[in-house]
Amino acid sequence: MSKQDLVVALELSLPTVTQNLEYLKRTSLIDSSKKITNTGGRNATAFTYLKKAKMAIGIYITAHHMNGVAVDLSGDVELVIKKQAVFDLNSDSYLRELGELVEKIKEEAGIGEKELLGVGISVPGLISDDGETVIYGRTLNFTGRSKEEICKYIPYPCRLVHDSYAAGYIETWKDPDVRNAFYISLSNSVGGSFIVDHEIYAGDTQKGGEIGHMAVVPENGELCYCGKYGCFDTVCRAGKLDEYTNGNLEEFFHRLGAGDERAAALWDVYLDHLASAIYNIRILFDCKVILGGYVGAYIGDYLEDLYQRVDEKNPFEDKAEDYIFACRYKKEASAAGAAIFFVDEFLSDI
Repeated sequence: MSKQDLVVALELSLPTVTQNLEYLKRTSLIDSSKKITNTGGRNATAFTYLKKAKMAIGIYITAHHMNGVAVDLSGDVELVIKKQAVFDLNSDSYLRELGELVEKIKEEAGIGEKELLGVGISVPGLISDDGETVIYGRTLNFTGRSKEEICKYIPYPCRLVHDSYAAGYIETWKDPDVRNAFYISLSNSVGGSFIVDHEIYAGDTQKGGEIGHMAVVPENGELCYCGKYGCFDTVCRAGKLDEYTNGNLEEFFHRLGAGDERAAALWDVYLDHLASAIYNIRILFDCKVILGGYVGAYIGDYLEDLYQRVDEKNPFEDKAEDYIFACRYKKEASAAGAAIFFVDEFLSDI
């Protein structure tokens, strides 16, 4: 943009805009080397921000993997590195591997010491409000573990982030027009996050959005990892689909698209449960619903069917196609979301 464009768009005085542009140039956050070509008169200086001037790293820890990303100031993922590693916080070698992954991402993404904002660690568990402690981690049996333990070999600012909160937050962060939304993570376990006025609503005890443990099959339901029966997790986790294809979700959707009857039957039941959950969320919160996680990455081709099922339940005139969306981040949303908290903090400070 030209300086005059900024004056008009921000409704600020020319001296104020000039002063701030000079500050951003001194801190190497913007570039002014190009010109905007006009039809007449002098060409104006073009100011553009340098999205790689600062970067953050995000790591998503699962039972068998640690996946890392480098994220720039636009929230774009610049680098992805995946590593197989069996989760074990009692193993010093595992913690060293985590530290080595961070260093490898930093090196390959070309992030200097002054450019690195921090490292977000996304985990499948509930995290204390200060990002320091796992307050509920039954999926990996690590309740009570601290950031200090997990980040033992990471010599940079770190914070722990609930994986569903991370994925939901970056989905809405990338779209400023979405003020309120409920994000459903449909992965090996089912989680959720509720974003209100661009902020995550964590609830009074950090359990806001835990849709995976909403009771949907009160009688004769399956046992959930939480110890209760009939939770939403038991009917809409990714395993309800890929158990048919030996854990290969991509193969499941390949068979579904090819007309496989068994895959179609499993998908029919899955969509019914998902439609019920979405309907309840819409009735409660009257907001957009974003479908993410492993299943959310494939659901785009099946949204019309889902819209119809939700609309059949809805007594109001609003249409599902106007508030149900597939996720933008098809891969590594939780890792990218863990990193975006540092980007957000930096931009707020600026």
